[in-house]
Amino acid sequence: MNPHTLPTEAILNASAHLLRPLVRLMLRVGITFPVLAERLRMLFVEVAASSIEQDKARTDSRLSLATGIHRKEIRRLREAGGGAPVPALREPSSVTLTSALIARWLATPTDDVWLLPRSAASGPSFDALVRSVTTDVRPRAVLDEFLAQGIVTLEAGDRVRLNMQAFIPAPGAEAQLFYFGRNLHDHIAAAAANVLSTDHAPFPDLSLHYDRLSTGAADALDAAARAASARLMQDINRQAAAIAAADDASPKSGPTRRVNFGIYLYVEDEQGKEERS
Repeated sequence: MNPHTLPTEAILNASAHLLRPLVRLMLRVGITFPVLAERLRMLFVEVAASSIEQDKARTDSRLSLATGIHRKEIRRLREAGGGAPVPALREPSSVTLTSALIARWLATPTDDVWLLPRSAASGPSFDALVRSVTTDVRPRAVLDEFLAQGIVTLEAGDRVRLNMQAFIPAPGAEAQLFYFGRNLHDHIAAAAANVLSTDHAPFPDLSLHYDRLSTGAADALDAAARAASARLMQDINRQAAAIAAADDASPKSGPTRRVNFGIYLYVEDEQGKEERS
């Protein structure tokens, strides 16, 4: 589909709807409209500049025409930022190590996927797992940190158990905010690519939705979805680990790619709907 033929009012309405919870979050933490508006101006200029073909001049006039932002504002933004883009989302080192360890743990072939011996002369163990991911940090230091964060617990027989809630970072933590930005970005990027596609939708973007459910029915569906999500994530992770290991062992040519596969679940009270008869 030609982007210029897309219904702009419908896109604006959909965008306002998806921004509503973000605005609510910003208001709760004290981010005001002027602060957001300044960041959005910078973002519009940055994205517009990156969209202009390399062989064309990225002049203030061209950027003003594309964004609707006055040339004086564009000049001010460029001078104030020295041409620097909006700060990128960076993965914290703690997230890098933790996510790599948990992913490899869940891909390890064991009788109980959640349980590993702390050390072992051969075969899977927590110490061997840490050493397979990093040689910069001792396994004991990682274990102490995981214990402090509640990611793991020690059980009888010097065994380490992974907490199922380890996948959910603490509210407001650096890790949670990183995943908040990355996962929502990737979901919106996939959906936007589907809208702009001239052929078939390039990315799966599926959901099941039921309304007018009693509290008990909603709770039952919530529990079923959480259990199914955990099984699916474990299965995909095992396959991904095997594919990645084989890929690492083979020579690469050309650019590399990243893949983000996610699952979401949302439940809320309905407003303004008729009571079920």
